[in-house]
Amino acid sequence: MNNIDQIRHIKVERRASVSEQEFISGYKDTATPVVISSLTNDWPAVDKWNIDYLKQVAGDNVVPVYSSQPARDKQHQHAAARHLRLSDYLDLLQAGENDLRLFFYNVLENVPSMLKDFQYPKLGLKFFKRLPVLFMGGRGARVQMHYDIDLADLVLCHFGGPKRVLLISPEQSKYMYRVPYSFSALHQVDFENPDFKRYPALKNLQAYWADLQHGDALYIPSGYWHYVIYDDIGFSITLRAFPTKLKHRLTLLKNVFLTRSVEGVMRKLLGQKWNDYNERRAVERTHKQL
Repeated sequence: MNNIDQIRHIKVERRASVSEQEFISGYKDTATPVVISSLTNDWPAVDKWNIDYLKQVAGDNVVPVYSSQPARDKQHQHAAARHLRLSDYLDLLQAGENDLRLFFYNVLENVPSMLKDFQYPKLGLKFFKRLPVLFMGGRGARVQMHYDIDLADLVLCHFGGPKRVLLISPEQSKYMYRVPYSFSALHQVDFENPDFKRYPALKNLQAYWADLQHGDALYIPSGYWHYVIYDDIGFSITLRAFPTKLKHRLTLLKNVFLTRSVEGVMRKLLGQKWNDYNERRAVERTHKQL
């Protein structure tokens, strides 16, 4: 049993449907999350996407899977834990595996036959159609609190068992114990069972919670932090719209070409000393805000 209610939150609004203009004015322009329950109703994926189908269309593909444990020593922070045939990975999920996750798997490049299973919705977003990415996890899997390096507007379309997403706006980043030169919160911070004595900044957070069922689509505005709980085996495809504001585009370039590069070089040079230093700085910087 977790103490998730200790972090102040409100439920993400759920809409059966929303027009393009309603979406732009009510959610995109105000950077407000929303769940649209009917967005995928006419997608073939609603009826087709399950373990048997994924094995049929991509079971022989060798895929990278990622652990929830933080990278240590000189290991790259985004390094895959293993490479497996997708069918073998799905077998592991059915057997109870809940640590290894499929992450950011490009459908266009790797399983183009699945492109016919979904479509890009008319929401006033300029989707980057070369990057429809697939995510999978098992019952009990967790995704560390993070935000996306490209600052994209995300439409996360979920299939399979229930899934929960904790969302926190970028304006609250100063309370998030963000690790320098990364895009994640400190791994030791438990957002389900928050230790307010050790991490008092968490008391200042005002979050959103989204409960997703099969077929739901969640809009995650640009720069939002998100923490994910898989309550059962699930599959999600995320459609991405890159930022249009100049400020966000410049930050995107900085994240990709500077921040990530410095992190990779310093890990190779200093190993765990670099990791430990940044973890200390995450706490120090956050507590200065208090």
